[in-house]
Amino acid sequence: MLLSQFQRVGRDLFTRGLVSSHSGNLSIRLGDNLIITRRGSMLNSLEENDLIETGISKNNRATPLASADLAIHRAIYRETQALAIVHAHPPHAVALSMTDVEIMPTVDDFAAMGPVPVVGWDVESKSGELAEVIARALKQHRIIMVHNHGSYAIGQLLEEAYHFTTALEQSSQVICLMRSLQVSPLKE
Repeated sequence: MLLSQFQRVGRDLFTRGLVSSHSGNLSIRLGDNLIITRRGSMLNSLEENDLIETGISKNNRATPLASADLAIHRAIYRETQALAIVHAHPPHAVALSMTDVEIMPTVDDFAAMGPVPVVGWDVESKSGELAEVIARALKQHRIIMVHNHGSYAIGQLLEEAYHFTTALEQSSQVICLMRSLQVSPLKE
């Protein structure tokens, strides 16, 4: 059951071009533990051995196999009520994260998400400090962007976090198209 949820979201992220062959990661919280995709796994073809269970606050024998983003997922689970996390690299949103401090969804269905902050402008991406910056931002937002890197979305289910990821990318595509046409959205 859990494997099929990870497989469906992982395959959809890859098919939509939101992750490359070995990028991105997924996790869910189970009490004091989490299940996270394995370091270097391919989200488009996940198998049972690609799901690593470890503690939110403590390591076990499986911990070294977990995604390199384990510290970020742990920080998010400690700071928020999230039960699922999707980390992706949506290309249009990543492009906007290089120039904008926030991304404002413009597509009507997604505008209710509110502004998506771009964090980590002056934080080294491999430092533990970035995990805390991301977790703090996700206390107030359902999805955030890391400058020049990717998105982290939270939800009660993987599908919910996936929805925020796709909504951000669709809105970012529209923003990029509008900018390429050199027009601004009309204000009502």
